[in-house]
Amino acid sequence: MNLVLRLLYVLLSGMRGARLQPLNESVVKFRVFPNDLDTNLHMNNGRYLTLMDLGRLDLLVRLGVVSEVRRRRWNPVVASLSIRYRRSLAPWQSYELRTRLVGWDDRWFFLEQRFTRGGQTMAVALVKALFVGPDGRVPPQELVDATGYDVVPPEIPDSIRRWEGAEEDLLEQRELATRDG
Repeated sequence: MNLVLRLLYVLLSGMRGARLQPLNESVVKFRVFPNDLDTNLHMNNGRYLTLMDLGRLDLLVRLGVVSEVRRRRWNPVVASLSIRYRRSLAPWQSYELRTRLVGWDDRWFFLEQRFTRGGQTMAVALVKALFVGPDGRVPPQELVDATGYDVVPPEIPDSIRRWEGAEEDLLEQRELATRDG
């Protein structure tokens, strides 16, 4: 099944699925197809990232904000992510992609995306994202308010703040090396 068919599957199943509140988890079921494989005959690491896009789309559809996002011409942008591969997914295996919003601040959404099979974590990723509109960045709370639920942002876990700090350190080191070199 190619990615266009998976996209249609996610859109249609998301529209028929139960509506989610902002802190609920989206679950999409997939199967590893031959075009998902790498030379080691397990799911290609890049395919995980592509499928994560579909998991985030399912979350948006089931939050009920896609029409508002389109009306306002907001576009989702992934600023960074970190993924940990724990176990391989072999051809024809079924698995679930679980996507949840961990929290947000005045600039960023932080999401966790987890690939699971039989209750085991196959891969887990942290994603830092935002929406950009015609007037620039969209405050995350504005998108959350568009869901119609009154939700206060949960506190961002220290582990995510440390990850964000590590990213900043890497950027600063690179800039110093470039300037000094």
